[in-house]
Amino acid sequence: ALKYRLFMMAYPLSRNTISPVPCSKLEKPLSTARVALITTAGLHTPDQAGFDSSVKDGDTSFREIPNGVATETLIECHQSDAFDHSGVLADVNLVFPLDRFRELVEHGRIGALNHRHLSFMGSVTKPEALIEETAPQAAQLLRSDGVDVAFLTPRSDQCACRPSV
Repeated sequence: ALKYRLFMMAYPLSRNTISPVPCSKLEKPLSTARVALITTAGLHTPDQAGFDSSVKDGDTSFREIPNGVATETLIECHQSDAFDHSGVLADVNLVFPLDRFRELVEHGRIGALNHRHLSFMGSVTKPEALIEETAPQAAQLLRSDGVDVAFLTPRSDQCACRPSV
């Protein structure tokens, strides 16, 4: 749609100026690692409040998704109307592949799933609070859980294919 093309032409993109990129080498086999999933699809459980779409530059909060959740109960409330939500409605694993990762644990490909996973809202147009406050809080939470690997999945319009491990 024209409005999205115009929006993207004017969107102030930023570049990662952190060098080197803040990543860590996995020091153990993936088959023994604890994994947490992180999504920007705006998912929440039925008992949690949805993301606040009234926040002008995007809700920078996150929701904890329990590992034992039935994925079909998750609610997608992504605020963007710039993509087709039908894929997420048909199978939430497209943006939050928890069922697939449970299969990876069963087959011994990964060691364990963390007891909680995280869901953020994408479409944050001014990410300063996300970068300076929310993301460090989320990282500390996962660090305190002993998570070895965080697997980030984007919302569905950013997916070119299903993730694989």
